[in-house]
Order: sequence, then structure tokens, then C-alpha cells
Amino acid sequence: VGFSTGQRVVTVQKGPLYRVRGSHITLWCKVSGYQGPAEQNFQWSIYLPSAPEREVQIVSTVDPSFPYAIYTQRVRSRGIYVERVQGDAVLLHITELQDRDAGEYECHTPNTDERYFGSYSAKTNLSVIADTLSASMAPQVLTHTEGDMVDLTCEVSKSTAQHTHLSVGWYHLQEAREHHAEEVLTLSKDFVLSPGPSYLQRFLAGDVQLNKVGNTTYKLSISGVQLLDQGQLYCEAAEWIEDPDETWKDISHKQTGRTSLVVMSWGRDLSVDIAAADSSLSEGDTLQLDCTVGSQKSSSRHFQVLWLFDSVEVARVDPKGVLIWEEEYEKRAKLGQVRAFKQSNVVYVLTIYEVGLKDNGMYQCSVSEVRTPGDFHSIQTNLSSGIQVNVKPKGYRMRLSVSTSTPQVVAGDALILLCEVQGATSPVSVQWWHLPLEHPGPQVLVATMEQDGTLSLGSTYRDSRTRGSLRLEKARSGAFTLVIPNTLDEGDSGRYWCKATEWSRGQSWTEEGDTAVRVSSMAGLGLQATLRSRIATITYGNSFELVCQVSANYSLKEVPMSVGWFFQPGPPTGHYHELVQVFPSGTVSWGAAQPHFQGKVQLMKTATSFRLHIHSAMAADEGTYQCEVEVWRRNTVPLGQPAATARSNAVGIKVVLPESKLRVATKESSVEIASGADTTIECRIMSAQNNSQFAVTWYLLPAPVEATPMQIIRADYSSILEYGAEFSSPAQKSRFLSQRVSSTVFWLQILSANPRDQGRYYCVVEEWLWLGDGWYKLGEELSGRTMLELKVPGEQALQLEKANHSISAREGEDATLHCLLQGAPLPATHLSATWFRGEDSLLTLHCDGTIEYPWESLAGRLYLRRPAAGDFSLTLSRVEGGDAGVYHCQVEEWQQLSEEKGWVLQALAHSGYTQLTTVP
Repeated sequence: VGFSTGQRVVTVQKGPLYRVRGSHITLWCKVSGYQGPAEQNFQWSIYLPSAPEREVQIVSTVDPSFPYAIYTQRVRSRGIYVERVQGDAVLLHITELQDRDAGEYECHTPNTDERYFGSYSAKTNLSVIADTLSASMAPQVLTHTEGDMVDLTCEVSKSTAQHTHLSVGWYHLQEAREHHAEEVLTLSKDFVLSPGPSYLQRFLAGDVQLNKVGNTTYKLSISGVQLLDQGQLYCEAAEWIEDPDETWKDISHKQTGRTSLVVMSWGRDLSVDIAAADSSLSEGDTLQLDCTVGSQKSSSRHFQVLWLFDSVEVARVDPKGVLIWEEEYEKRAKLGQVRAFKQSNVVYVLTIYEVGLKDNGMYQCSVSEVRTPGDFHSIQTNLSSGIQVNVKPKGYRMRLSVSTSTPQVVAGDALILLCEVQGATSPVSVQWWHLPLEHPGPQVLVATMEQDGTLSLGSTYRDSRTRGSLRLEKARSGAFTLVIPNTLDEGDSGRYWCKATEWSRGQSWTEEGDTAVRVSSMAGLGLQATLRSRIATITYGNSFELVCQVSANYSLKEVPMSVGWFFQPGPPTGHYHELVQVFPSGTVSWGAAQPHFQGKVQLMKTATSFRLHIHSAMAADEGTYQCEVEVWRRNTVPLGQPAATARSNAVGIKVVLPESKLRVATKESSVEIASGADTTIECRIMSAQNNSQFAVTWYLLPAPVEATPMQIIRADYSSILEYGAEFSSPAQKSRFLSQRVSSTVFWLQILSANPRDQGRYYCVVEEWLWLGDGWYKLGEELSGRTMLELKVPGEQALQLEKANHSISAREGEDATLHCLLQGAPLPATHLSATWFRGEDSLLTLHCDGTIEYPWESLAGRLYLRRPAAGDFSLTLSRVEGGDAGVYHCQVEEWQQLSEEKGWVLQALAHSGYTQLTTVP
């Protein structure tokens, strides 16, 4: 417990305050000079501009029932809450500020002092303004090499009427730290540049800068971009306003989209290629090999090149262009038989004049990068692929040609490749190789036939279950045919190489050639399914047929196909049910969602189409149909995922129900009876479909003409009764009866008719028919109207006070509304009274003293105290805001004729009107 000899002082954040719509805001409040517990309680209220004198309670730290209804839900969901900073200080949080939150806020502290002394509340004003801050940057992907300059621009603007400042900052996200943004550089609201910790040194060196280059444009410049800059960069803007206490508050934040920055290392981009003008030579020809280096900024870098023959170094050229030969080649160089030189910093040349059989083999070049010309430690090294050089003896006559009869096929079709060798004088071995088109890499061995005819397959082609059993045959002298029975997919596209080797006296010479093949995926060759129906509107009971036509940019002959039929009942719901699936084997699988189709559907198939024939259409068949076709590779068992799938267009089918033949008597009539008598209103059906059932609904159209019809009672086609809201009380149900007199005649019986029963009566007849799968409404007709009038005695026998009054009552208090009969009624008089608010009946006092409440919710608050026989005044207890309105009463005099004939209305009278106004 803390004590103070001073007076209590409540302090709240100084206003006026301006905050942005939709933002999370706080208001602080603290109390000092208090007595009692160290932990004080706080209550927040608001005075709205529309009612500046009326307190609206928001939230309390002590009383959960403190909030008014308009704030209850937001307080319960913690959209508004109080955070206790310490025992005598709190923050009011509004997590999403709304326009209606503008007003004068009051912070109140309940008294804990021995006596009232000081201030117990304080107020501040809060205005809600629009969020006009905008920040944008075009999202892009930038690729740079280490050391490059990177510029990024961000557009930031605002149009707030109040004086505000902007801050603009750039942030960096590394891929490994996706949710942790690192500050690059920020221009504060005070126009001060502030770098993030990781960019401090680079900012001081001038390598990271932020400049405003226009009214709304801010540019970030990074000189000498580094690998650690790789990731995502974005711009964030904040709008600041100075509060009356001279502190600055950020009222809005906006973040742009992200730009991806890829930084490549300049020292890891080395590529090496080797090429020969001609690699198939005869003795005495000249061989020239070019080694090309690919890299960024190659002119300023230093390379060393090695020439290799069958993996053995032949010569090297250092970064300065100095040439060093191995011993054997140095001798040949002195004789002018070989030459190597640096043509440029990226092109190196090796030339062998008058090649001999000893120059047969594999040639490569290796390139190493060093930091300086005299440096012996390489940064990186890369080795080219090899070139096989074939040197043939003089008089060599072997020639080779490669062709295919299947240059373009669809996955699943066979490939047939021919390699013809001519001029060979010795036995020949043949190898087939594949170089894929989509993912080029090393060649893949397909098959080999040795000189003696022995056949072997490459590892990728040994499993006959993937591409079938490959065949490599020698059709005739020098003709070698390769057959791949079943291509797998687009990966079988590319170039197929035939390499023929002739062997003689321990030496060999190889010729090679290739041909290109394109294997297309079924999915990429325009598989289409088109659904059509000869007629779209079907009469109930007739049959209809849907045709699913399949087409593609390749032959569908012997292609395994399945079809699925789908149905969406009308009206469309967006979800299709599977009706049936027909597999390539002919197996049929029925869906469970629409079982009624199974017994009435016929399925048919041709080479390129599927048919769905539906017999005896009924209403449940109306909706939208689709077909889906799946195909597999030719010459394969259709297992697993299909090679291609196509979904057809949707076709809507409408089923027309039998036409209604309903006709109802429409002749107008009138009935006049004495009050209290019984009467019958007739509804007669003139014609209808055979086997129809009828639902009959009776309506009363009270005077005046523009009144709304009231439903009395409905008897559906199963004779189940349903009363309207105005006729659902037990008393009304006992007086209004529905009766079916014959198959075409219905009666509405009205017992003990009273003046409120007067009006025009009519029936609405609905024709229903059972159509195999349910009851369907074919149509409806309205009857003619019957006017019911009562012979009512005049009002001279009863006289009520006719003066109009206006009264007001405070919410929670009682109010009495007067209804006084002028003159004392005779002792034998039987009176009833009804109170109305507007046109609605509130209660009725019957002759026998019973009271009927049409509105049960009001039953506990309405009282007829009857201090005198002629006083029917109504007391309304605990007045509520919704009780306001215009009230009046109606008094009726009744006479009992006999036990059999019942009661007859003798007279009635209406009071004047009383206007009730409620005060909060």
C-alpha cells in the first residue's frame, strides 16, 4: 500500500493527436498523488463529435461489463485492450483504427483515496485521417558480377493535409535468413543518413549511397557489389507527425515489392572449348586445333594454357605468351612440323603439319587462371572436352552415311536408324551413340556390334520393359540397322551417332556420322476432346446422346485410351461428379455420387470417339456434362500416369417437365354474414394433369387495397398443414380450417367471424407430379377473390375517449396508456378490448377475462390493471427504446345468443391515439 500527502492527478497523452485509419495506435494515461493500492484501475471512455456531451464507455481494467454494446465485441476480441505499463500507468491499444474512433477520449481512475481531492480523469482529442502514404518499386531480377555498380529506385509520395515528414530506408534479405531483414541505408525524418551495421564501412567509403533524385524518387547506389549483397532488396517508407508534446510519431508504414539480386563471382565463370577444322584426316594433311576461353572481363585476366594428347602434355603457353614444348614435340617444332601460339587472350592455336598415323588420338586443352602473370598458384582450372582425331593411311577408301526413316515420332513409336559403310576392306565394328537434345551432355552408348557380330547394349537400354527389345542387325554387307521399338519420351530426341571402325594389322580407323530425331510428347501435340449433343433441350421421358470426339496432331491408331464422363447437376455448383470411367481394357467403373445413371446409360466407343446414351431422361439428368480422355504411349501396357490428358468443353442439357394443365376458378364473389357466424370460402380446380397432387395456400388481403396479403394456412401435396405467422396462435388455428371436399374442391372454413376477418380471400394452387425420382412442381394458379363483409352494428352503443395524447417515459420506468369507456357499462354487458401499436396487436382481453398475447416477448411487461369496469388502460413496465410508437385501443361489446349459436358482436369503438416517446 502506497500513501501520498499530495492530491490525485491524472495525466493523459496531450492532444490533439492525428492517426491514420487502419493503423495500430496507443494512448497513454498515468495517475500520481493517489492513496491506496499501488496498482490503480483505469477506465477509458469517448465523447463522439455527434454527441459531445454523451459519455460512451469503452474498456476498463476492473469491470468486464464496462464497455457499451458498440465496443463489446472489439474488446472481447482484443481489438481494443489496455496494457498495464506499471501499477499507475497504462496504454490504451486500438489495433485497427476506424473512422468512428475519432473523438475526445477520457481516462478515469476510480477513487481509492480517503477523501476526494484532486483530478480523477483527463481528456485528449484524437482525429482519424486517411492513409495517403505510397511506396512502390518495380519487382525485377538483376544479375551482376562482383565489382559492378547497382542502382535501385523507389517512388515514395504522400498527400496528408497535416505537416508530416518522411523516412525512406532500404533493406536486404539473404536467402538463408528469409525472415530477418538487414538495414542497408536509411534517410531519416530529420534528413540524416544512417547505414546498417553491415554496411557502415562501405557507407563511410562512399560505396553505398542514397540520394533523392526527384520530388518522389529515392535512389540507392551500391558501388563494387559483393557476393554478400546477393538476395532480395526492398524499400520501406514511413510517415511521421509531430505530436503536441513535441515528440515525433510514425503514423504509417509502406513496403515495396522485392528485387532479386544475383551476384556472380568473376573468378568462377571459366569455360573452355576445343574445336578442329577437320578431325578426320589422311596422312600428310594439316590438323589445326583452336582452344577458346570463355569468361567475364577476359581482357584483364591472366590464363595459362596446356595442350594435351591422349592426356599427356604436349605444350604450354604461359600468361605472357611464352611457349614451352615437350621434348619430342620440340624436335618437330624445330623441323617446322608443329606450331602453337596465343592468338589473343582467349584464343590459343595448335597446328600439326603433315600428320601421320602416330597423331591418331584424343586432343584436349587445359586452362588455368592466375592473379598475376608471375603467380604459380591458379585460382581455377578447367579442362575442355576431347576431340578424337582420326588419321587414315593413304589409299583409305571407307565411307559412312547415316539416315533414318523415322525423323519425327510420338513417344511410344519406334525409331529406325540406318548406318551404311562403304569401301571397307577389312572387318568393321559399329557403335551407336545418343546425344540428347534437351539436356546436352556426354554421349550415351546405345548398342555395339563387334567385328564377329557379337551384340551388346548400353546400360540405359538393357531393360526391355522401358523401350522394348532393341535390335542391331546387319541387313546386308555394310548396312547396319538399329531399331528402338518403343521410344520413352522427349528425352529420346537428339542426335544418334554411328561410329564404324575398320581393323587391319593391329591398327584401326574410325568413320562417324549422325542423324537427328525428334520425339514429341503426347502432352505437347494437341490432344483435344470435343463434346457435343444433337439436341440440348430434352422432353421428359425421351432419350439423348453425348458424343466425345478425340483428336490430336498424331495418329491415334492403336493408342490406348480411356474416357471419364462427368456431370454437374443444375443449377451449376462448380463441382463435377464422376459418372463412369471406361478403361482401355474395356473395364467400366461407376461413380458413387449419381447412382441413378447406372441402370439407364449405354456406353459405346469407336476409333476416335466415345458415346454416352441416356435413356428416359428425367429431371435429375438436367445439368452440365463433360468428358475427359487419357492416352498412353503406343505399344505399352496402360499402367501408371497417362502420357496426355484432355478435358472437353461443357455441354448443358435441359430436361423439360410435362406441361402443367392446371386451371383454377377465377370468378370474383362476395359473402356478407352476421358477426359471430360461420362461413366457407371455396377453391375449385377446373383441370389438371392426371395423377397430379395439389398444394393449396389460403390468403387474406385485408383492406385497404394496398395492404400486404397474409398467409392463413397451407396444405401441401401430402396434406401437411402450415399456418402463417398472423394465424399461428391456438385461437386462430381453431377458427380457420382447411378442408378437401373432393379431388378438385377445397374449402376454407371460418368459424365465429369477427370484424378483423373482413377482407378478400383467395387461394393459390400448386400442381405437383411424381416423376420417378421425386416430386416436381409443374405450375401454380391463383383463384378469384371472395370478399367477406360482416353486418356490424353501429358504434353509438359504445363511446371511448377520442382525444389524442403524447407522453414520454425514461428507459426503465413504467408508462400508462389510457383507454376509458364513457359512461358506466351495464352489469350484464360483455366487453372485450384489444391494444395496438401501429397496426400490430399487442394483447386482447376476451369476454371471459382471458388475455391473449400475440407477442410472447412482451407478455411480462404488459398489464391491464382495470381499476374500474370501463377502464382498459394499459401499463407498459420497464420501458425500452423499441417501445416508442403510436398506440390505440379497440373495445367490443358481445352478446351470447345461445349455447349452440355462440356469441354475436353488438358494437365496437376505437379510442384516440397516444404517441409514446422514450428517453435514454
